[in-house]
Amino acid sequence: MSRYLIVGGAGYIGSHVVRALVERGDTVVVLDNLSTGHLEAIATSGARFIPGDVCEGNGLDRLFRCQEFDCVMHFAASSLVGESVTKPLDYYANNAGGAIRLLEAMQRNGVDNFVFSSTAAVYGEPSRVPIEESCTPQPTNPYGRSKRFIEQLLGDCAKAYGLRYAALRYFNAGGACPSGEIGEDHSPETHLIPLVLQVALGQRERIDIYGTDWPTPDGTCVRDYVHVCDLADAHLLAADRLAAGGESVVFNLGNERGLSVREVVDLARRVTGREIPVRDAPRRSGDPARLVASSSRIRSALGWSPRFEDPGELIETAWRWHREHPHGY
Repeated sequence: MSRYLIVGGAGYIGSHVVRALVERGDTVVVLDNLSTGHLEAIATSGARFIPGDVCEGNGLDRLFRCQEFDCVMHFAASSLVGESVTKPLDYYANNAGGAIRLLEAMQRNGVDNFVFSSTAAVYGEPSRVPIEESCTPQPTNPYGRSKRFIEQLLGDCAKAYGLRYAALRYFNAGGACPSGEIGEDHSPETHLIPLVLQVALGQRERIDIYGTDWPTPDGTCVRDYVHVCDLADAHLLAADRLAAGGESVVFNLGNERGLSVREVVDLARRVTGREIPVRDAPRRSGDPARLVASSSRIRSALGWSPRFEDPGELIETAWRWHREHPHGY
């Protein structure tokens, strides 16, 4: 049994990781300021909740003095790409600044295992697909650049202080806990699958498809969707690797298959049995045509294999959550 601090553990991905850790018998403390997370997402998990902000160094030191941890997982971040362009100072202050405060507290208190929630946005517009970890990161917005900065910071801390870390670059997270108890609840919502399901629920009039002339089979953008529970499994495997003395590493997390926007809409129609009107709209500036992961490194190194490879299952679990929680938590 290990002891974990989960920063941002009341958020979408963090809460699924919290549940997975508690279910296997680990001791979990969640630190979250609830600016975007939901207390209800962890209320029945068995984790201990501490309200607090990762940017407050004194509060972090008090926490580390009162509780011993074997590993820290860091999910707390601002994550809206468009907003990051208009508010870059906020994004660097929260994302990079929060990571610095957290790593400082860990270094002062002798905690040296760290799992970081990174993003495929560090790649920008890659020159080849599927995307491997060896592809040169070239983020195109402040959100991606803030995450890339943290990855580089982790490398520096590993050399200077002996920190051991796993940076997990997610592609498009989706789905929900199969029990239907926890799921995706963002405000504002920007992710395609919940937006499509909101149309199915009658909460939106239609879904806009941004560009129908991309160089893809049906002309719409293609993305790699990975189930949130598969992401949680990967975090546990990465933490176990660090606990066993494994070296620091960067992993992609994706299903290694792409779904176009039209395919997502068609799948949602099949799963929900409801009409989902669409409207063709102009391309959005900066949207890559196709983003698909190569996850061969984590499959080989950790034996990770997605349990929800069928995209229909991913949408079915998301639909169960949204149908039972039409207004979120």
